[in-house]
Amino acid sequence: MVYLDTHLVNKIWCMLGRIKKQLKHSHKNKKGVCHVIAVDMGYGHERPANALKDISHKGEIWVANNYKGIPKKDKEMWTQGREIYEAISRLKPIPILGHYIFEAMDRMQQIPPFYPHRDLSKPTLQLKQQHAFIKKGLGKHLVEKLAENPLPLVSTFPLPAFAAETYDYPNDIYLVCTDSDVSRAWVQVDSHRSRIKYFAPTGRVVERLQMYGVKRENIIHTGFPMAKSLIGGSESTIIKKDLKRRLNTLDPHRRFFDRYYSTLERQFGKAFCKRQKLKPPTIAFAVGGAGAQKTLGINIAKSLKALLVKKRMKLILVAGARKEVASYFHKELKKLKLDKVVEVLYKKERRAYFTKFDERLRDVDILWTKPSELSFYTGLGIPIIMSPSVGSQEEYNRLWLGQVGGGIAQHDEQYTHEWLLDWIESGALARMAFNGFIEAPTHGIYRIEDAMLGRHSELPPHPMIV
Repeated sequence: MVYLDTHLVNKIWCMLGRIKKQLKHSHKNKKGVCHVIAVDMGYGHERPANALKDISHKGEIWVANNYKGIPKKDKEMWTQGREIYEAISRLKPIPILGHYIFEAMDRMQQIPPFYPHRDLSKPTLQLKQQHAFIKKGLGKHLVEKLAENPLPLVSTFPLPAFAAETYDYPNDIYLVCTDSDVSRAWVQVDSHRSRIKYFAPTGRVVERLQMYGVKRENIIHTGFPMAKSLIGGSESTIIKKDLKRRLNTLDPHRRFFDRYYSTLERQFGKAFCKRQKLKPPTIAFAVGGAGAQKTLGINIAKSLKALLVKKRMKLILVAGARKEVASYFHKELKKLKLDKVVEVLYKKERRAYFTKFDERLRDVDILWTKPSELSFYTGLGIPIIMSPSVGSQEEYNRLWLGQVGGGIAQHDEQYTHEWLLDWIESGALARMAFNGFIEAPTHGIYRIEDAMLGRHSELPPHPMIV
């Protein structure tokens, strides 16, 4: 008599059912569409998802914690987690107390030191808790809803991908990593057996995922997905056009151009190096999704007031989709008599905000923000001024930005009018813009699309900068 492992039989049966459904619905995916999933916790997961809208089914982005028909129980679990994170993030600037409260939370999702190389596949407490919520049913409704039209699934947040695997989603599951390094929470509890495929933005993430137990064949090194409207195809036509204007603006005395003229001419041609009429530099200060650093934006405006009034600089305060942050900016700018001078970028709908942000970014010369997912935008040839980090992953983004030479930490914002002018006059920010363009990945969106559509990518693999 032959005895069969019941668990094994169930697994095989589910696998056969998944293959059958894939074959049945394969004709529906001739255009390469997929389901794109994000969460509205901060902007770091929705921003890359929005960039993937061209390959999403009907252009739709599923927000896992806020979609039509989400069960009340699921909604409550998601909302509780998001509100706690945002509340603690806003407490961080408070001296002593805020720091310790945030540190306690951040320690749970901390990224361990990379060296020495070792096996980091053991699940963390945070991951086990997350898995327990999934076992209780979190995400099951969404997976079943998507399985009605089982296209490949791409998530920019780990939990929906884990739920899809747990509940045997009948097609491929992809996970887009959104920082320059990632914690153990991005990989399944049983990492060695997981079928989830990863899109890695950096070489460090490629290596880190393997330390967590992910098979190398399940990792694709793509770079971070940014909107095509900012790039201009494999030839980077839009980036180069904007970079030309930006370098000219950030190097008024031609100090950077004089030193690197032969390099720039060889890279871009003589026309690129021709002097253009100078325009006042535009600085964009972007507040994160939790709105934790809004006072910093007003302090910047105070310091730059004389330059702004004289039209020697332009300032955009990016409030995102947070009405209370936009209201705060408008109120404080009115007190400073700068409400007619400084632009406040706000959109009620988050997707409308991402589209408007991308549109305005083309006119921006300097991006001032915490080292979030926006760190990758240095690849567009934009120097990043880094405000204080919020979270372990942002410390790693800060380190990565320093390694590629595309960003620098802010000095005291009270004296922005002094040190920022020095950085422009010396050509230092022009050098950072060029470093970012050369060293940071820019074509992640195209590599991801190639992988999803089964196309042979004509883009060269990006260097494994760690």
